[in-house]
Amino acid sequence: MATITNIDLLELPRMKTVSSTLLMALAACGATTAGAQTKPDPAAHAHPLQTVPAAPQMDVAAEAKPAVAVVERFGKALASGDLKTVETLLDPTVLILETGGAERSRAEYMGHHAISDAKFLKGSHQQLKRRTARAEGELAWVGTESELHASKDGKPITLLSTESMVLRKTGGDWRIVHIHWSSRPKKSK
Repeated sequence: MATITNIDLLELPRMKTVSSTLLMALAACGATTAGAQTKPDPAAHAHPLQTVPAAPQMDVAAEAKPAVAVVERFGKALASGDLKTVETLLDPTVLILETGGAERSRAEYMGHHAISDAKFLKGSHQQLKRRTARAEGELAWVGTESELHASKDGKPITLLSTESMVLRKTGGDWRIVHIHWSSRPKKSK
């Protein structure tokens, strides 16, 4: 429901209906119709209340936007199992660090973890929380914080995930030269 702002108080007497006048008066006092009910009545709702996720916080410098586009393309390709695209976006000498382990080349990642990562991410949903990115010259870095809603062993899980990627521009194209992934289960409240 929209919140009414910037009310011209001179217009209030001209309103024809009581409900419109009441709504305008509440808005003029700083109240909204959403705030008028302080405690929802569970019996009044046929469906559970759903919260709208907050918009992600983005701090992406203009010169880093092309590198961010590569990071987003990489994530979508990996989640959809498009390993050919994943491979083209990685530099041959990429270094990937995760859970105390390392893959030291594109070939090593593609032959090992890429397959299991794609399988795990299939059907998952990533909710972006925050992204920061900067670029200077031939290098860019992108830091991402997100929630990952997935399934493991048939059970739903939510992971708090952080990702940092370093990209290098080669021949006009950005390629990922370093990835560091870290995640942990989200604690239930």
